[in-house]
Amino acid sequence: MNPVDVIAKEIVDSAFKIHKELGPGLLESAYEACLEHALTKRGLSIERQKAQAVHYDGIIIDVGYRLDLLVNDLVIIELKAVTELAPIHQAQLTTYLKLSKKSLGFLINFNVPLIKNGIRRIANQFQES
Repeated sequence: MNPVDVIAKEIVDSAFKIHKELGPGLLESAYEACLEHALTKRGLSIERQKAQAVHYDGIIIDVGYRLDLLVNDLVIIELKAVTELAPIHQAQLTTYLKLSKKSLGFLINFNVPLIKNGIRRIANQFQES
């Protein structure tokens, strides 16, 4: 199993455990802190609220993009605690994947009765070879 798939399994398993114990209804920041803790306990390296600049025409532009969680410098996690995911949420993660050139991201909405319905795995189709 490649490293990205191993990380993906740990992310999904951690999200299930957190949701089982805490359920829906908390703030996004609470789930973010819990997921950071859970993944760190599993031996993964986590960067929280990591700045993501835009590279354009030879310059670097900081426009305020922040990755909720970056796991082992390989997988991006964008967390939500909303009634329903909107297309803009997926577009946000897709943009982060494109800008960072990472291959995989997870969009996780904890405000759902069943967490399996709140997890979306998104692969970067814009990754350079």
